[in-house]
Amino acid sequence: MDAPDLFPPPEAVEGGSRTIHLRPGADLDGFRAALRRLVADDVPPDRVTWSAGDAPGLFGSSPGAEPDAPPVALPKPVAGLIPMVVPHRDRERYALLHTLVWRVRHGERHLTEVASDPLVHRLGGMRKAIARDLHKMHAFLRFRRIETAAGERFVAWFEPDNHILEAAAPFFVDRFRSMDWTILTPDGSAHWDRATLAFGPPGDKAQLPEGDGFEAGWRDYYESTFNPARTNLKAMRAEMPKKYWHNMPETAAIPGLVRAAASRTTQMIERAPQMTIKRDPAKAVAAMSDQAPKTLDALNAIIKRSEPLVPGATQAVLGEGRVGSTIAFVGEQPGDQEDRQGRPFVGPAGQLLSRAMAEAGIDREASYLTNAVKHFKFEERGKRRIHQKPTAGEVSHYRWWLDRELDFVAPKLVVALGATAVLALTGKSIPITRARGPFRFERLDDRFQGFITVHPSYLLRLPDEAKEEAYATFVGDLRRVAELGRELAG
Repeated sequence: MDAPDLFPPPEAVEGGSRTIHLRPGADLDGFRAALRRLVADDVPPDRVTWSAGDAPGLFGSSPGAEPDAPPVALPKPVAGLIPMVVPHRDRERYALLHTLVWRVRHGERHLTEVASDPLVHRLGGMRKAIARDLHKMHAFLRFRRIETAAGERFVAWFEPDNHILEAAAPFFVDRFRSMDWTILTPDGSAHWDRATLAFGPPGDKAQLPEGDGFEAGWRDYYESTFNPARTNLKAMRAEMPKKYWHNMPETAAIPGLVRAAASRTTQMIERAPQMTIKRDPAKAVAAMSDQAPKTLDALNAIIKRSEPLVPGATQAVLGEGRVGSTIAFVGEQPGDQEDRQGRPFVGPAGQLLSRAMAEAGIDREASYLTNAVKHFKFEERGKRRIHQKPTAGEVSHYRWWLDRELDFVAPKLVVALGATAVLALTGKSIPITRARGPFRFERLDDRFQGFITVHPSYLLRLPDEAKEEAYATFVGDLRRVAELGRELAG
């Protein structure tokens, strides 16, 4: 059934009042659109009636087209509170939020700091309830495997206290991105096919399979980690409410584990103490060494699987070029374009580097290019992702990968492009102006000859009148790099 128009025609408005119809559930987009129009028209809360429908379900067409109203500027605490209250089941949630916005925009800008205010107190309680509900869904939802005509799929049933499905789904996308899955709730359903997240009508618990082999393994793991000496029924119920037990396979083992807890604890106390087994550290070190990657491809596979130290990057950007290249260039970290394409030095700075290399007589295809840090670190400003310089700690985090990478590539000459690359290769902060030119990277134990120059992004930031001279100096550096490379190649 189509959702009613968000804003009724003038004849439907009596005495200057407004009735606003939103989708059942958590209609965040609809509320924001309505709020923009109400603020633009300066309509007070006592003139607005909010209707969110009584039928359950998140599926259906969106309310009418967004009104032609400008965005609403709100203090950060207010803007952050709205998406944490809209999913609440309280029928008055939209009216309470509108009242909060009205008061903030009419002189009470710091209202959210007044914890004793009844409105603030009530909205704060609703926010905490949603946070608890999200935590429970993240912690207590369990998938079961089924076979469909399209292949393997994982299905879960959950009964949240509030309309949190749309807010909770991105967590499961991030955690189970490589699986096809469906989450069913009494209010709606969420479906992920490894590329697209879609929402549908309410689910039926009967669609859930009885169980699978994975549940048995999960139950065995829970039993093996259960500590009978720390059994505390009150704490268990507080952390894992019985409401969710029927959807969690491990809870079937709890009654038996609790009954046996006392006797198992007695056995643990009576058991004779045993000396810990002493391990041979030399063997442990040898085993660790044997687990190290043996090829550049194996190292790159580890890097690709690793999560970024600072969340946000789309993917790890690996080095590019031939093993055995005479010259290796080490930059700072991937930029926006590198993060999107998964290749180093393809953005504006990379294009400038390619041009300078060609003028200096260096074949980019015959060289090796990589970065000290493998993931893009940025700050979002509107729709743009602005590069942020990595910290010394972040550079240190990625240093082992860079060392192994250079070991496998085995270049004759390593060129550090900028201060971050110098820090990664030397472990020290060294001014580029002082060290520019041939350089001995002591931390690399004389494995490679070194050369330090500026990063091409530095040239892009210079004023126009200084760019030409700085670029010519940079090309001059690369010509010296080319000469050194030819000498070292013999």
